[in-house]
Amino acid sequence: QLLLVESGGGSVQAGGSLRLSCAASGRTNSLDSMAWFRQAPGKEREFVATIRRFTGSTRYSDSVKGRFVISKSNAQNTVDLRMNVLRPEDTAVYYCAASRGAAAWSPMQVDYWGQGTQVSVSS
Repeated sequence: QLLLVESGGGSVQAGGSLRLSCAASGRTNSLDSMAWFRQAPGKEREFVATIRRFTGSTRYSDSVKGRFVISKSNAQNTVDLRMNVLRPEDTAVYYCAASRGAAAWSPMQVDYWGQGTQVSVSS
């Protein structure tokens, strides 16, 4: 019903910036919220940021608050994650996520997942 395609992953030095983008196609009208999650090696998938598609309300994890910015374009059906002042501990596979409901800060609330894109931050 929905396809999420990510782009923008790569390798950067600590302190650098990177922008991830996710394009949604299919039944996008059913989506209420978009989000980004990440999963580091040996760790569980964790919430990063989310945004309501129509109100623009955002929520961030404490670890990225003030450094990352989530944004959206409803016309283009995209959601971006601008990552600034990157740290080695930000290294993870980042996943685009979408939900038909208002909440998308838990994997259990996510209805659709992207394929994931690797972000590597070197010290």
